[in-house]
Amino acid sequence: MGKIFSIEEFSVFDGDGIRTTVFLKGCPLRCSWCHSPEGQSKKTEILRSPNGCTGCEQCLNATQAVTGKRELSKHSVAACPRALVRICGEVYSPKELLQKLSKNFDILNATGGGVTFSGGEPLLQHKFLLDCLRLLRGKTHRAIQTTGYAPPVKFEEILQEVDLVLYDLKLIDTRAHKRYTGVSNEWILENFQTLARSGVPFIPRIPLIPTVTDTEKNVSEICAFLQNNGVAYAEVLPYNKMAGSKYKLAGRTYAPDFDESVPVQTREEIFKSYAIKVKIL
Repeated sequence: MGKIFSIEEFSVFDGDGIRTTVFLKGCPLRCSWCHSPEGQSKKTEILRSPNGCTGCEQCLNATQAVTGKRELSKHSVAACPRALVRICGEVYSPKELLQKLSKNFDILNATGGGVTFSGGEPLLQHKFLLDCLRLLRGKTHRAIQTTGYAPPVKFEEILQEVDLVLYDLKLIDTRAHKRYTGVSNEWILENFQTLARSGVPFIPRIPLIPTVTDTEKNVSEICAFLQNNGVAYAEVLPYNKMAGSKYKLAGRTYAPDFDESVPVQTREEIFKSYAIKVKIL
């Protein structure tokens, strides 16, 4: 069984063609710029949109009537008169997910698309992800979008069942990586090297965060790392100032550990100097 917080149909940013992107819940990283706070915890959460809320408190009243506790719960979903409360984290078996995805296979395959598993971090639900990829084999194109943070043995298992990997590279310096993401990048760099040798098609994706990942030093180090692994193409994702917009849904405050008012530096000249073609998304 696996836990999913969103299934987005007709996506065009998570691989070739038209795709269905499945967002698996839970992530071991805590990136300072994370724009999907609802995907961080593996636990099922109740989200309430502040936009349009009148403060009627019917959502709280519904829970109190059943449990005696004045809080958001599954009972709040139907009680909200404006449908602003929803459950974040639905449980699926691999076969249940396959059944849901299969209705769009004809459209996906006709466009050269398929299914992409994202997150959170999909590798955190390794067994569920592996089972889903195996069920999808031969039915549609299979991709994952990952930070690469997983034990190498698990990552290698996934590589046997995937057609494309979209691989995030954030910071090369280990101390900086731990400061801004909460984890070491040892597995990430090791797994990337394994990926580069595997023959599986992949695309490095580099989030450009002002004063953090877009520095001349970090971009140069990433380019050198890519070049050393035979990579001549990468995609960059400049920081979106709307990154913190979802935090209110989860009842949290967005507090990035960097100055988001500083313009992002795309450093295209550095990529060019390393003979790496770069696409800005």
